[in-house]
Amino acid sequence: MAKIKSIKELIFQYFKSAGLEDKFEQYYALAYWQKVVGKEIARHTEPFRVQDGVIFVQVDSDVWRTELQYMKPEIIEKLNHELKKTVIQDIKFY
Repeated sequence: MAKIKSIKELIFQYFKSAGLEDKFEQYYALAYWQKVVGKEIARHTEPFRVQDGVIFVQVDSDVWRTELQYMKPEIIEKLNHELKKTVIQDIKFY
């Protein structure tokens, strides 16, 4: 019996065949944002774009922006861990 693939698998297969696998994986980082940073930080941030390994994140205050700058390496590491490969290189906070 043939294995039925999930929609996620089918979409990923399509992007892979079109040579867009890396871009697709980057967008997963947006989906994992809240899981990685937690609810408290997620309430103060909104990732709005990912491009060339960089996530762009809107932050609701200068205090949070400063705090997140110190946490950036840890957040990048956790995102890449969730993605199971190094996809995200940097985070830009605005």
